[in-house]
Amino acid sequence: MGCPDPASCCYSCWAVYNLTMVDRNALFMYSPELESLPYPEDHPFNTKRARRTRELAESRGWLSGPGIQVEAAEPAARMDLKKVHSARYLHAFKSSAEGVWQSEAMGMGLGSSDCPMFEGVFDHAVFATGMTLFAARRLLAGEVDVAFNPSGGFHHAGREQASGFCYINDVAIACLTLADAGKRVVYLDIDVHHGDGVANAFYGRADVMTISLHEDPRVLFPGTGFVHEIGKGAGEGYCVNVPLPIGTYDMGYQNAFEALVLPLIKAYGPDVFVLEFGADALAGDPLAHLQLTNNTYVEVITQLLGFGKPILMTGGGGYQMENTVRAWALGWRVLCGTADEAAGPVPWEALLDEEVEIPDLQRETVSRTVSQTVEQVKEKVFPYHGLS
Repeated sequence: MGCPDPASCCYSCWAVYNLTMVDRNALFMYSPELESLPYPEDHPFNTKRARRTRELAESRGWLSGPGIQVEAAEPAARMDLKKVHSARYLHAFKSSAEGVWQSEAMGMGLGSSDCPMFEGVFDHAVFATGMTLFAARRLLAGEVDVAFNPSGGFHHAGREQASGFCYINDVAIACLTLADAGKRVVYLDIDVHHGDGVANAFYGRADVMTISLHEDPRVLFPGTGFVHEIGKGAGEGYCVNVPLPIGTYDMGYQNAFEALVLPLIKAYGPDVFVLEFGADALAGDPLAHLQLTNNTYVEVITQLLGFGKPILMTGGGGYQMENTVRAWALGWRVLCGTADEAAGPVPWEALLDEEVEIPDLQRETVSRTVSQTVEQVKEKVFPYHGLS
């Protein structure tokens, strides 16, 4: 039986009502030019995911209708790249990509197995960053309410370090652009890997709160993101890390999200969200060990929408192609709230994953470990925000 007045009922009912009834100006970023700049065939990072996501969303009618825009953008300007990366690093990266190696390049992670040099790599990184920045600026101008760049999300890149398939940190640059415009930013990272590059970029600042939920760094790259890493100086208490045990499933993840992320967002009062939507926390991803379904991703985006603030969403990890494409397409559908115009009688909810079968012992172990982590994060971070 449905609620008689969903607009004023419980939160979950209100969120569903909001998704279907509120018109949003939504921007989907896509450029076929990025297709001509792929990573090597044997590399885990598959740039075809963005095109496949666009195709699935288009087939369902989610890229048309009132308020929906699909756009490309120009490559990011050097002055924008220098907001996060040093001139020395950018020079070494560009030169190495052109086959002119600098002596310090290998020490910067350039040319490693994770971050190889190949034709078009510099152009790809700068182009993808331009797409994320374009979306951020459209949000700042009030021209759109939500935006998604599936070709973005390179959260591991550091000031002078290529790492984890990432060369230019587009999300850190976007966060800084938003903060420099006077906005309080919550950067939420739900990629299975710790968003170390973004956390480091704002470790001493309070105008960008970074929150990362990720697999236990003792067993997964990049080996950072422990509870005690909470920022320093002015940023102390504004870097939040929620490491999750192997085998974390929907209920455990959502419990941590509701106990930690939602109270922190409410206390911080952001003007805008930047969401790193890595799909590698899904069950079956070959590079990680969590067991989420798309139901959790839908819940996270729904909760963020409930705050009524602009949202910039990017792609990220996700190394099982079909699962990643479906997750991103569904994420876009929830984000923009458009109707299913081309799907016929099949509702979008039918594309959600079925629940993963979780043995009792795993449930008990995950529940106990997540509860311990929640208490540790509360002890370390909550006092900075008047929470208990």
